[in-house]
Amino acid sequence: MIDKLIDKIIELQNPTCVGLDTDFNYLPDEMREGVTTFAEAAAKITEFNKHIIDKVCDIVPSVKVQIAYYEMYGPDGLKAFYDTVSYAREKGLIVIADCKRNDIGSTAGCYSKAYLGFTDLNGKKLTSYPADMLTVNGYLGSDGIKPFVEDIKNNDKAIFVLVKTSNPSSGEFQNLKLESGEYIYEHMGKLVSEWGKDTVGKYGYSDVGAVVGATHPAEAENLRKLLPSTFFLIPGYGAQGGNAEMLKVCFDKRGLGGVVNNSRGIICAYGNAAYKGLNYADAARAACVDMQKDLSGVIGVMGR
Repeated sequence: MIDKLIDKIIELQNPTCVGLDTDFNYLPDEMREGVTTFAEAAAKITEFNKHIIDKVCDIVPSVKVQIAYYEMYGPDGLKAFYDTVSYAREKGLIVIADCKRNDIGSTAGCYSKAYLGFTDLNGKKLTSYPADMLTVNGYLGSDGIKPFVEDIKNNDKAIFVLVKTSNPSSGEFQNLKLESGEYIYEHMGKLVSEWGKDTVGKYGYSDVGAVVGATHPAEAENLRKLLPSTFFLIPGYGAQGGNAEMLKVCFDKRGLGGVVNNSRGIICAYGNAAYKGLNYADAARAACVDMQKDLSGVIGVMGR
């Protein structure tokens, strides 16, 4: 599945991932007016997402749908999550379900079935949430990751394991040193590389990727050197303070190696003075075009 994502990145010369982290309060005033129930809010969020997907699906390779923004609206919100994931895939986008799932082996297996595999009902295999990729938390150890690895091998999917996250306090744990002298994030990165060694594709990257924040360029550069076969999901661009120069270190000499998420900078672009006069969907497209120019200007030709 990482090969498919890289194919699209090269085709579009764009490593942008649009983050559909859609809070109801991000919607334009006219869409929020009169809404008082979760069902109404979820319907408006779905409408908002679909219009953005329609506007960007020909210029970006992927979207990331963060489930927390949907769970808070209850079962109606989860339906909006499902509808958004399904619609994005129908439009040809590669969909990352940002759920950061993990638990002990058997429970992790259930999470994996929900997003990467199938649930068996009397011999009939059904899909719960039809994502292409899933973010997972590897800090419970290997037994919580193995079910996900098995499903990505069997179903042509991929995962991104939290390694060096973009939040300011990530270093409280991830930058602690072990007795061996390596940092915890480095050790996690090595585990990710090991978990994915049997899934390396034609571009030299495995289907077990890593979440590496743009806001920590020194650590990102270190991880790129340590993990030449690990593809990065790179959050932190835009509203969190990351920029193209900071994340350049995540990419290899071919201009490959990562996909860069931008959420509020795209879905809330209609509130940016630079896009004044555009509706939210057109503003989102314009923001994607500007992001592509920004990233390609630093990364260069992708797939060269």
